[in-house]
Parts: sequence; C-alpha cells; structure tokens
Amino acid sequence: MELFFSLLEEPLFLLFMILFLGSMLGQAKIRGLSLGTSGVLLVAMLFGHFGYQVSSTVQNLGLSLFIVAVGLQAGPRFFRMMRSSGLIFGIIGLLIVLIAAITTIFVSHVFGLSPALSIGLMTGALTSTPGLAAALQATNDPLASVGYGIAYPFGVIAVVLFVQLLPRVLKVDLMKDLKKYADPVKTEGSPEVRTIEVVSSKVNKRTLKELRFHKYKSVVISRVIRGDRNIIALNDTVILKGDHLVAVGLAEDLDTFCQDIGREVSSDFTNSDHVKLRKVVVDSEEMIGKNIRELELRRMYGVTVTRMERGGFEFNQSSKWRLERGDVLTLVSSEDRINIVEKLFSKKTLTVTNVHIFSLSLILLIGIIVGMIPVQLPYLGTITLGVAGGPLFVALLIGHYGKIGPIRARFFQPSNQVIRDIGLVLFLAGAGTTAGQGLVDVVQKEGLSLVVGGALITIVPIFIGFLVARKLFKLSMVHSLGALCGGLTSTPGLGAVNQLIDSEDPSIAYAAAYPFALIFVAIASQLLIFFL
Repeated sequence: MELFFSLLEEPLFLLFMILFLGSMLGQAKIRGLSLGTSGVLLVAMLFGHFGYQVSSTVQNLGLSLFIVAVGLQAGPRFFRMMRSSGLIFGIIGLLIVLIAAITTIFVSHVFGLSPALSIGLMTGALTSTPGLAAALQATNDPLASVGYGIAYPFGVIAVVLFVQLLPRVLKVDLMKDLKKYADPVKTEGSPEVRTIEVVSSKVNKRTLKELRFHKYKSVVISRVIRGDRNIIALNDTVILKGDHLVAVGLAEDLDTFCQDIGREVSSDFTNSDHVKLRKVVVDSEEMIGKNIRELELRRMYGVTVTRMERGGFEFNQSSKWRLERGDVLTLVSSEDRINIVEKLFSKKTLTVTNVHIFSLSLILLIGIIVGMIPVQLPYLGTITLGVAGGPLFVALLIGHYGKIGPIRARFFQPSNQVIRDIGLVLFLAGAGTTAGQGLVDVVQKEGLSLVVGGALITIVPIFIGFLVARKLFKLSMVHSLGALCGGLTSTPGLGAVNQLIDSEDPSIAYAAAYPFALIFVAIASQLLIFFL
C-alpha cells in the first residue's frame, strides 16, 4: 500500500489509474444502464477528495480536443438543418435548453445554491459534458463539476424511463402512430421521379445543354425514352418531340418544367436492361470536399447523379454541395459506366484513421484565439467564448465547409471518435479531481436540495418538450421521443427508443435536434452566470 500511495504522487500513474478505474466503473451495467465516461468523473472526484490533483494543463488539453471533435462532427449537420425542414427539431432542442435554464434559475433562488453549483446541476441534468466545460470556463469554479456529477445519474435514468414507459402508459402503437402523422423530414422537400412527354416544338431537336435546365432549379433528366429505346441523358443528347423524359426533382420545379415542355405520362422505365439505377456510398478520401460540378460525372463518364442522402435525409442533387464521407448518391447510367464511377467513390486503401495533425493544431490555435476575444452583449456585459466556446465555434464553421485553405476537417469517423474519447476522459479526470476537493462539504451542506434541484431540471424540460413536439408541431410519438433525446443530449435515451421500434426515424429526429441542443447548452452555461 505504501508503494501504491507513493506511485500516486507520480502524475502519469495517477492519471492512468483514474482512467482505468473510471472506465471499469463506467462499463458496469445495472439493468442495461451504465455511467459510461462519467465513471471517470466520479472516480476522479473520489481521488480529488483525498487530495490528489490532475494537472490543469491535462484538463485543458482534453477539453480542447473533445470540443473540436464535437464541433467537426456536428458542423455539417448544424448549419444545414437551419435551412431545412429539420429546423423544427432545432427549435425543440432550443426550447428544451431554454426551459432547463429557466428551471435552473428557479432552483438556484429557491434552494439558495451558488451559480457554479446551479449551472453544474443543469449540465448534469441534460447530460451535457460540453455544457460542463463551458460552465467551468464561465464560472472558474470547480463546484460546477460537483453539480454535474450529482445530477448526471438521474438525468440518464429519467430520460430512459420516460421514453420506455410513456408509449405503454398512453397505449400507443408506435408503428401505426408513425404512419398516421406526416413525416417532417422525409416527405417535405424530398425529390420525385416523373415521366414527361415532350410536346412543345421549342424543345424539338435541341440538346439538353441548349435547354438550360438550371432555370428549373432542382430538375435533372436521367434518361430519355424513345420508342423501345432507353437513352442515357448526356449534355449532347438531342431531344425530339414525342420523347419521354425521366425527370427527377422537387414537385414545384417539376410542375413548372412539365408546363413548359409537355405533359406527365405513365411509363415503365424500371425494367430496362440498358439503363440502371444504383445507390453508391461516398467513401474515398479523394472525393471528400468536392462537389458534383467539379467531378463532371455527366461529361466525363455519362453518369447522372439524381439524388443525395445524408444523415438519413434525402435531397435532390445540388451541384454546389460538397461531398462528405457516408453520403449516398443515386446514379443513373449503363451498368458498365456506373461500375467505373462507383470505383471513384470507393475506398482506395484500408485506412482506419486520417488525423491531420497540421489541421487539428491550426483549428485549436484559431479556436483559442477566438475564445479570448471579448464579446459585448447588450444589458449583460462582456463575455469571452473561452477554451470551450472558441474552438467549438471554429470547429463548427470549418466542419461545415470541410476544407478551408490548407485546413482539412473531414476526418474518418474512427479518427474523430478517438480524438473525442481521449479528450473527454482527460478533461473529466482533471475536472473531477478539482471538484472532489469540496465534494463532501457541499453535499453535507446542501444535501437533499441538490438531488431535488437536479431532478426538477431534468423532469420539467422532458414533459414540456414532449408536449410541444406532440401538440404544437404535431410530430409522431417516435419523432417526438427522438427529438426529446436529442434536445436532452441523451444517447442512452435514444438507445432505449431504438429498442421500441425497428426504424431509423428516432435516430433522424435525434440527429436533427442534438447539434442545436449541444450548442445552446454551451451558450446557456455561459449566459446563466449573469442571471444567478
């Protein structure tokens, strides 16, 4: 034991002992529930209580890595959701965080809790580690970690129980309910396929390039049916009166196109042996960050991209959208041509990770600089984004574009996961040992009020958020629960919903709400300091 305690004085031994014991605790499951990485926080708090301390440099390093990984992952979806029908999920995420913040102010004043402890309770109730990071930056008080550690377990359990029990209590058949309600993601703005007969003489004997289809916005001609022949639509394909054009696009654009050139007809074009349709996954690093226009697939290979899927959402193809790993493209052409193009999008070598140290370092440097810039808020004073907010903002921005100058942000998912997990546990180890120094005194002093306060901050947003999703936005039970888990940043909750129904809809709703909630919790954690 003397040897063990002497080894704990060695910083690296202390750090890895906390990570080892914390990960063991996090993996332990009780009725399918586990603490996950929060086990590291609890073990670190125990070590902190006995006077052991992980270096603040290690804590800030972990915080920066974790925040950047989160930003790069959420960036592409976050900004896109703000321009799509998925915005309603973002509104739900914002509303949940807003209600949690208001409840936090109420709890703080009723129970007389300190600002740091109150904000920590909120981040724990919402199971948001980025929020805790922002809280520590804003308050510069380790009590935020104490509040987080106390509220977190109830935050996890409450959401899981709510999503599992509510459908049973209300006796809702999830699959029937899903079909009954309109899908706010997939049906609105999804592309359609129509066959249009050429009637207008203005179109006769003109090539597709000469017709200037850009004025019809989303419309793409994938093939031309002429008698018994199926012709792949290329830029130099000549259109004749009487041809049947297979067009893909949004409903309103197709309506305009149809009125200009002819009339819609029924046609069985799916049985052609010559023209094929295939879904191809973007996996090649060479394709990441490029757009359809740059690739010139139609001119170079005679292949047309008609649709794109990203994160469970289907869109009409846009020549300006930059490709991301995992995008699914719908290609139309002959089988041999599609085979050639499919190889372009396939992974060339078995690469597991592609961390670009130069880019990662530059993102962190720019983020830290941005975090140091004072921001003037009307009536609230001056704040800085700090080590948490600055890198998060920069990573979101760069993650959205994928590549800015020499900075590359399209890391493979395993790479991003490694950065995020290592950063998270390093941060929790440092934050936990700091918080543990005053843990017992705080619990003895505040006692039951901490537990009740954390429970209120979890329960109130859950019920109000669900009612808004269900009654105001008229979402299905599945979409409501998925959005609720995203707004509460509860991955265990999503796992519980996925066990109730064999559908990707909960994950889509979760993915749409999660980035908004993630950002808003971090912002709220810094702004609450002015109201407490």
